[in-house]
Amino acid sequence: MTVQDNITGPLTTESGAPVADNQNSETAGVGGPVLIQDQYLIEKLAHFNRERIPERIVHARGAGAYGTFTVTADVTKYTRASFLSEVGKQTETFLRFSTVAGNLGSADAVRDPRGFALKFYTEDGNYDLVGNNTPVFFIKDAIKFPDFIHTQKRDPYTGSQEADNVWDFWGLSPEATHQVTWLFGDRGIPASYRHMNGYGSHTYQWNNAAGEVFWVKYHFKTDQGIKNLTTAEAAETSGLDPDSHQRDLREAIERGDFPTWTVQVQIMPAADAANYRFNPFDLTKVWPHEDYPPIEIGKLELNRNPRNIFAEVEQSIFSPAHFVPGIGPSPDKMLQGRLFAYGDAHRYRVGINADHLPVNRPHAAEARTHGRDGFLYDGRHAGAKNYEPNSFGGPAETGRPLWQSSPVSGRTGDHEAPSHAEDDDFVQAGNLYRLMSDDEKERLIENLAQFIAKVSRDDIAQRAIENFRKADADYGKRLEAAVQALRG
Repeated sequence: MTVQDNITGPLTTESGAPVADNQNSETAGVGGPVLIQDQYLIEKLAHFNRERIPERIVHARGAGAYGTFTVTADVTKYTRASFLSEVGKQTETFLRFSTVAGNLGSADAVRDPRGFALKFYTEDGNYDLVGNNTPVFFIKDAIKFPDFIHTQKRDPYTGSQEADNVWDFWGLSPEATHQVTWLFGDRGIPASYRHMNGYGSHTYQWNNAAGEVFWVKYHFKTDQGIKNLTTAEAAETSGLDPDSHQRDLREAIERGDFPTWTVQVQIMPAADAANYRFNPFDLTKVWPHEDYPPIEIGKLELNRNPRNIFAEVEQSIFSPAHFVPGIGPSPDKMLQGRLFAYGDAHRYRVGINADHLPVNRPHAAEARTHGRDGFLYDGRHAGAKNYEPNSFGGPAETGRPLWQSSPVSGRTGDHEAPSHAEDDDFVQAGNLYRLMSDDEKERLIENLAQFIAKVSRDDIAQRAIENFRKADADYGKRLEAAVQALRG
């Protein structure tokens, strides 16, 4: 087999078939759900999940704690979820924080999004809300996720993260401009896990007892206040204490200083989605608060540390496909891909029986499945029949879906998401920039310029700068001047 320094020619599948579209996954009509017949998407995500063993490909570096979620407002007109059914109701939770790009041994205080993965142990089974500390993300479609993460990880030749790879991809993916502006602003390096917000980021479906559908976004607002580190402070912290965030969380809980978050949701009636001014299922955009004001629904408190980090933090698994009655997915193409990818990653990394481990199994319900055997199977089903339907009293289907179905139409194909009046990759990035104070803008420009200046090719650097110029003319002008000054 010949080793190639540079692979040229058409992009193909693993079996050598040419790839027609590497930008858009196949959907049932424009704006419809992703189809399982898109085997290139499945192949790509499945291969990506198996690139490293045994640590997580992304979110490898993490910390976690148990806690409680308490309902503080009546939301039964929006959802029939049992754990949200009455004010004052409490549900046990487990929350795993993480960085995204670094490996298991990396430092906590780095410029990187933070994972905010929350498991609710409800009476209807576990509900996982897998989010970040930012309300948006870099890309819109899961078919691009392996490519994106490859740019953030170590280069196959140098073994290091390369500015060329990062800015080449971001420059060629203008949809990333909004999230990049978040990442290189003041909130790009939280001072601790306790001092940052969390977001569900994706749009999800809520449905009530009458079958009415609402689209929702989750916000977890830290009650400790937002605190961040500058680039210089983070570099010092990483050198002195690479475990700073994990240590801070553990010690706060040990001394009884339990961190809390106020939980809010934005709620959009289903009928609003089709004619909203931009695609409400686009993960690179927020819903402006003046359109859909956040409503407080609960309080999250962390109050118990894990007793064994490996067993409870590293072996914990979260999947956005873990829904409960009253909550379901949306047509968000990133979410649709994650519905497969997360579960597949856990089945590979932890094993097919990962859901049976104490941290992952239902705490307020009982798992009754016909799945048997496999690695680490504990024999819990004894000799019970393992098929359905059966006439021996085994568990049977309920006939009631967890969420409401959505209408679809059109021809199958590699469709881009449907276009709305204000679907633009730059508007919200520009709005975010213009909201910043002069000092915040100065730090943002400095952070971006220091990274872009490391790019070896002028065309890659210039293309990256042009995306910020399209977001805001002053943004681009100041960034170009700062990069030129550093590059000489």
